[in-house]
Amino acid sequence: MGLTKEAHYLTGRKWVIKLLENPVDLSEFRERPTPRLVIGLILMGFSYVLGWPAVAAFGFLAVYFKEPLIAVIGCPAIYGFSYMVFIVGAWLSRAPHYLGILARYSLQSLLMRILP
Repeated sequence: MGLTKEAHYLTGRKWVIKLLENPVDLSEFRERPTPRLVIGLILMGFSYVLGWPAVAAFGFLAVYFKEPLIAVIGCPAIYGFSYMVFIVGAWLSRAPHYLGILARYSLQSLLMRILP
């Protein structure tokens, strides 16, 4: 398959050895979601509902009232607010933790396929 050089290079890396010696499982995804996780996911979803429609509304209002400052000030402000809501939701739902588990599992699966 032509991956022998790459496979030999990867087998000598400490992080690859550690990843293959301590396999990752997805058991955390099978657990019942905590209220903190649910609230975090709701906030993340709410940030999407809040962000772009509000920006479009401010743009429409700026054109309707012929006041460009409505869009110049309002659009970045509401988009920044929706961004902060998303960050708080990601923090509450422990998104970096779950993404780390998913990334390690995906990398482990890939390495098991390409390494001899």
